Amino acid sequence: MAKKVGIFGGTFDPIHIGHLRGALEVAEQLGFEELRLIPSARPPHRDTPQVSAADRLAMVEQAVAGVPPLKVDDRELKRDMPSYSIDTLESLRTELAAADQLFLLLGWDAFCGLPTWHRWEELLEHCHILVLQRPDADSEAPEALRDLLAARSVSDPQVLSGPSGQIAFVWQTPLAVSATQIRNLLASGKSVRFLVPDAVLAYIHAHGLYRAPN
Repeated sequence: MAKKVGIFGGTFDPIHIGHLRGALEVAEQLGFEELRLIPSARPPHRDTPQVSAADRLAMVEQAVAGVPPLKVDDRELKRDMPSYSIDTLESLRTELAAADQLFLLLGWDAFCGLPTWHRWEELLEHCHILVLQRPDADSEAPEALRDLLAARSVSDPQVLSGPSGQIAFVWQTPLAVSATQIRNLLASGKSVRFLVPDAVLAYIHAHGLYRAPN
């Protein structure tokens, strides 16, 4: 039987319940054997993370401990170069059987930005793309993606076939929480209880992360 493996990347600065709930919903809905959360080291399209790669990795590890099928994959943190998704996909493909299905999870904003990604036209050679669409995301995809969507999208993510090559949308429970909001609350001395897992909150406090500069 072909395995179903999902990957979900991000700075996770810090990881929060929005990341985790969305990932778990997709993994359960599509029957993933594993869903790997991949912290990025030097994301090409985002500001430099506020805390170290080691701290961000440790928080993700704390967050997913004992929560199958979620796992942590640290390959991008070991790379001495920007975190390009195409490199990660190529690396993962060498570890999987040819028939295994690989799914790249992207939020709507990230998906709309695909035409700015390094070698973005090659992504579907290695994976299916699952776009995590919230009910309030009603903007249209950019023109550069419309032909791709017309040719490659399927209406039901459950019928994605083969190891790669297709796009599907997965509706998500909207959780109005962001890493920026969490960092701002912590910097102002306010509580982020219930916005991050308890183990992540304990790590943040134990290591004095996201405090306002003295």
